[in-house]
Amino acid sequence: MSGEKIFEGCFAVHKPQGITSADVLRDLQRHFNPSKLFKPWIQAEIDQRSRENSFQNRRRRNKKVEVKIGHGGTLDPLATGVLIAGVGKGTKSLNDFLGCTKSYETVVLFGAETDTYDCLGKIVRRAPYEHVTREAVEKALDQFRGKIMQRPPIFSALRVEGKRLYEYAREGKMPPVEIKSRPVETLEMKIVEWYEPGTHDFKWPEEEMTGDEKIIAEKLLDKDAEVPVESEAADQNASSAKRKTPPTADSPKEEDQEDAKKQKVSEDGTAQPAAPKPAAPEPAATEPATSEAPSKQSDQPRPQPAAVKIHMTVTSGFYVRSLAHDLGKAVGSCGLMSSLVRSRQAEFDLQPENVLEYKDLEQGEEVWGPKVQKFLEEWEGKRAAKAEAEAKAKAEQQ
Repeated sequence: MSGEKIFEGCFAVHKPQGITSADVLRDLQRHFNPSKLFKPWIQAEIDQRSRENSFQNRRRRNKKVEVKIGHGGTLDPLATGVLIAGVGKGTKSLNDFLGCTKSYETVVLFGAETDTYDCLGKIVRRAPYEHVTREAVEKALDQFRGKIMQRPPIFSALRVEGKRLYEYAREGKMPPVEIKSRPVETLEMKIVEWYEPGTHDFKWPEEEMTGDEKIIAEKLLDKDAEVPVESEAADQNASSAKRKTPPTADSPKEEDQEDAKKQKVSEDGTAQPAAPKPAAPEPAATEPATSEAPSKQSDQPRPQPAAVKIHMTVTSGFYVRSLAHDLGKAVGSCGLMSSLVRSRQAEFDLQPENVLEYKDLEQGEEVWGPKVQKFLEEWEGKRAAKAEAEAKAKAEQQ
């Protein structure tokens, strides 16, 4: 096999909705392993193992030779868009993508919140939403621009004492330690589309939380309201102010709760002054007294909630689901992430000529092979040009 080109490097895959990032890697590997394109890589790996000492051979003796592949940052099953894959030595560059900026487009649907902060979870609580307008959302977004403190979702892959947060949530347990907010930065954030009620197909999940599971989830969500204000964008005139948790349809009206003034700030680390109260119209007579909808006192269904599509460019560690959740609170309601597209990560974007379409895999190597080869050749060329520029700069300094 000597003399045959070995292709390695990084490229972008257009991840579809409904599968995990790990599923993408497994599918790539399933197509790459028997391919002509990666046959030289497989043979080179076999030859490398034959030259290893006895200890290394014992360690990998029963391990099947497969194309080495990894990804440069997980996307939720709900999300679509750019997923960076590294092949062979390209896997060593994947850490470079964990700290880079990323661009997303997300749709936030108001009026309900779930345990996962998105439309795949179970509804934990609802809140009035008829008062939510584009103007109110535009104003609230100021709280999330620049450097802010953000609390990760209760359903996330962060590890706490050896166990991931979502494992605690699924077991109905509180994490053993407080989940800290983390510094993140929003470099760009704008509304790209506003959906008036009745003009879109975004829906709340149908499944509701009940019993002990709901009690634990409410405790975890209420914990979000206890994070101190640490946002540079919203902190200028309210450094010690706190924002109330929005009224829910599961609870009495705000004027009937003497302890409403004691509610703490939300997880995103931003706040509005405690007084005056956020301007919001009195819920209509059809507002349900519980999580059931529509109201039993009226045959008229409640109007569909508004939704908003937001484009953002953010730093590493930013949770778009948390933004959706926190934005709902910021406008005196609830919110959840209804869709998510990662449109760019580092130099990779969703332009058709820059990504491998997932459907290409099933069309065979005659379709995906030339594309992957082109991407890896471009990667190799960029790395070579970068190394040459660095060597030249170093020589000039000497």
